[in-house]
Amino acid sequence: MKRQEQRGFSLIELLIVVAIILIIAAIAIPNLLRARMAANESSAVASIRTVNTAMVTYNSTYPTVGFATGLANLGGANPCAAPASTAACLIDSVLSAGTKSGYSFLAVGSTGTPQVAYTAAGSPVTLNRTGNRSFCSYEDAVLRVQPTGAAIAAGGCSALLPLNQ
Repeated sequence: MKRQEQRGFSLIELLIVVAIILIIAAIAIPNLLRARMAANESSAVASIRTVNTAMVTYNSTYPTVGFATGLANLGGANPCAAPASTAACLIDSVLSAGTKSGYSFLAVGSTGTPQVAYTAAGSPVTLNRTGNRSFCSYEDAVLRVQPTGAAIAAGGCSALLPLNQ
């Protein structure tokens, strides 16, 4: 009697392959999440720098107003047709809406006219998931870091240490 030739994989072989794939995924996924948080933090740093540049430009363009009162004043509709002090078209519409790349941003001008001070800050939307640190700056344009990732109050930025890069 002639024996039939087997084709395909046995159940044990398939289970071994699945187990190997799961082990590789267990190693790769945490590294992917850390890389994503690092990318979000880099984007937050760049966004705070963009807000700094926009604030200085806004102050130069509208000297009777001073610094902008918020992100909305720095942004504008997309596409921006006619810049004005209420929508200066200096930053993109995503950043001016206040959330970008897993971070929430705010910019607060001082009281009075012209506004002679501002604070810009960015905090992770979900701590330890979208980022671990918060960042801020004020009119000295030095980027500062809050290592705990907590939200930064308007007057609290000056007490933080500069970001070392």
